Amino acid sequence: MRSPRRHPLLVPVLLCALAVLGAGPTGATDEDGGSGTGLGAQVARLHQDAARATQQYEDGRREAEAQRTRALAYEKRLDRQRRKIDAMHEDLGRIARAQYREGGGLPYTARMLLADDPDQLMRGRRALTRADLAVDRAIGKSLRAEARLAADEAEAEAAWRALEERNAGLAELRKKIEGKLEAARQRLEGQANASVAAGSCPGAVRLDQPDVRFGRSWVAPVETYELSASFGSGGARWANRHTGQDFAVPVGTPVRSVGTGRVVAVTCGGAFGMQVVVEHAGGYCTQYAHLAAVAVDQGERVRPGQWLGQSGSTGNSTGPHLHFEVRVTPEAGSALDPVPWLARRGVTL
Repeated sequence: MRSPRRHPLLVPVLLCALAVLGAGPTGATDEDGGSGTGLGAQVARLHQDAARATQQYEDGRREAEAQRTRALAYEKRLDRQRRKIDAMHEDLGRIARAQYREGGGLPYTARMLLADDPDQLMRGRRALTRADLAVDRAIGKSLRAEARLAADEAEAEAAWRALEERNAGLAELRKKIEGKLEAARQRLEGQANASVAAGSCPGAVRLDQPDVRFGRSWVAPVETYELSASFGSGGARWANRHTGQDFAVPVGTPVRSVGTGRVVAVTCGGAFGMQVVVEHAGGYCTQYAHLAAVAVDQGERVRPGQWLGQSGSTGNSTGPHLHFEVRVTPEAGSALDPVPWLARRGVTL
């Protein structure tokens, strides 16, 4: 049963990050590991690249929206220009009809010979000259408006074309990256399951995590997630009641220490699969279970937000998630509800 409080998953963002991974991250080796890095470290780099790619993706999305807004503005401008040109054509038609009624088609020399009053003819000539100038100005204005209209049409077409090309490129990139990401996760999960089945942890994968300093003493165990099974809930998977809070996250998601403490256990095997237990001030302990990889060793000091490992689906698990537990001792059987425990420390899930 999923919680109604949802947090957007990191999956869409990870898709953009694989483009960076495909270009070959610094220090990467073959996909099966090498030089002591291992597949877990490569997946961790993928998550780091995803964090950097998130901003680029959002910038691109905002730019695409801005292009759409500009294109719509061009269309409105084109409509205004078309209405103005139509009005100019109406004006030219009226002037032409007036000239025709006034004899504008009769040669001026013939009119001089037929005129009864030369003064009246001169006045007519001046009026005709003014009319001709008005026609010339109207024609020039119309031509300039048509030139602006053509330029605006070209600009609007270019904006729409750029927008369509960007969207088509993003769609193709997503499709390509999604396949690579799924393959990497399956390899990591297979490697983790093999280690748990053997009952032997492969050792800490030293993740090159970002140097992020939190301004608070306590944080959530994962950055983006959906809440799933809650503390005390029932189900066939547990002998009694659920002893922690589950966070639905993809395989390979970085798992963080919720606060300052010391790693008191790193184990593989059993119902919790691959897990890390951290002891904090006051004797409280936090457990991070069903991992696909660990990034710390027993006895190591950790700080708030430090990566302890990567999420997975090892042990008694029906799908990728993090099982997070708060205990009054390092051992199972002393669990507290982690949601209010974190809330009292300023972390709202």
